[in-house]
Order: sequence, then C-alpha cells, then structure tokens
Amino acid sequence: MVVQDIIINKPYLAWYVKEPTKLSEASVLEHILNYGNWDDVQAFISIKGLSQTKELFELEGKKPRSNYLPEVKYYFTHYFAKHASGDSH
Repeated sequence: MVVQDIIINKPYLAWYVKEPTKLSEASVLEHILNYGNWDDVQAFISIKGLSQTKELFELEGKKPRSNYLPEVKYYFTHYFAKHASGDSH
C-alpha cells in the first residue's frame, strides 16, 4: 500500500484532483491532515512511519506558503514534537 491509496479510497479528500495517484506524499499528507479523520492520519503514519510523516509535515510547514489550515498546523506541530521525538520508524 502507498499513501496515494488513502486518497484513492477516499476521493472526497482531494475531490478536485484528476489523478490522485500522481500526488506527492507531502500533498497527500496535507489533504489528510486538513480534511481527513484520525483513522486517515493513522493510516498514513502506518505506511510512512511517524518520523517520516513528521519530516514531510515539517518540510511543507516551513515553506513560505503552506496550505495547512492554521489549527491543523498548530495541533500537528505539537503532536509530532511530543510523539515523534526519537522515533526510529
């Protein structure tokens, strides 16, 4: 399973994307964190691991233009700081 499968199985997360299989992992994560539910977040983490998910989130979040909703960025900044420190997966 790849992370794009999450979007394929739940097309409403990125309803305007014609070819969800071509979305980057960072874009899939953005759609899931902004519009998905906790199960979707956990599915992404189970595929990529907590550390890699945190890295993707932080790389996108540090860009001058980020598409994360402010409350999503706030929550997951704290979530990953607490739960992904020292994770090796």
